[in-house]
Amino acid sequence: MARKEATFVADDGRDKGKTYLITEMSATQAEYWAIRTILAVGNAGIDIPEELASQGMAGLLAIGYKNLLKIPFEMARPLLEEMMGCVQYAPSSNIKRPLIEDDIEEAFTRLKLKKAVWNLHMDFFLNENQSTLESEMQESQLNSLSIKPRPKR
Repeated sequence: MARKEATFVADDGRDKGKTYLITEMSATQAEYWAIRTILAVGNAGIDIPEELASQGMAGLLAIGYKNLLKIPFEMARPLLEEMMGCVQYAPSSNIKRPLIEDDIEEAFTRLKLKKAVWNLHMDFFLNENQSTLESEMQESQLNSLSIKPRPKR
């Protein structure tokens, strides 16, 4: 089975109308990326329950995209760059290629692309086709786990 792909079309600014192809990371790359991200969030002073830390991408979903914003830049930069490695520029329907610096002219487009990469990798866990029972179990598990700042020492 092929990796998941998504098309992103910029809707504003100098990038308006530009098309980008987002391709899912390999399972190994995604697992290691998730573990490194969870460790970075933990090192940023956020307590992560052990149940989440051992769940790879599923644990990362529970931690949430907003907690990634609490990672110091020097830890976040390689993770963010790796996310952009999932993005290719598609100047026409039959051409796609790795990004070069001038393919994205707006910082906001880069942020939106990172969010689209996040969504592509997390949609497995958010799939609306899951049974009601599975959804209820997941919601119950996620609601029982608390993620909070560590007390200062």
